[in-house]
Amino acid sequence: MFSNLNAEMGRAKLSIKSLSELTGINYETLKLKFRGVTEFKLCEMVEIKRKAFPDKTLDYLFATDDSGSEEGRK
Repeated sequence: MFSNLNAEMGRAKLSIKSLSELTGINYETLKLKFRGVTEFKLCEMVEIKRKAFPDKTLDYLFATDDSGSEEGRK
């Protein structure tokens, strides 16, 4: 669902479990959000960006279509 976030996690060798531990967001909650069952809250998105990918933009990390795939990568 969030291809840029998944790609950056792969580059950083971060699993959902390790992202959960890094951010303090419950693992089961994160799994549901990555599967699209529930939506990310803004505070969760900010926490993921701040703790795991401070050099990326929220628009880039959480883009759901091709329009933001290259933006924010720098």
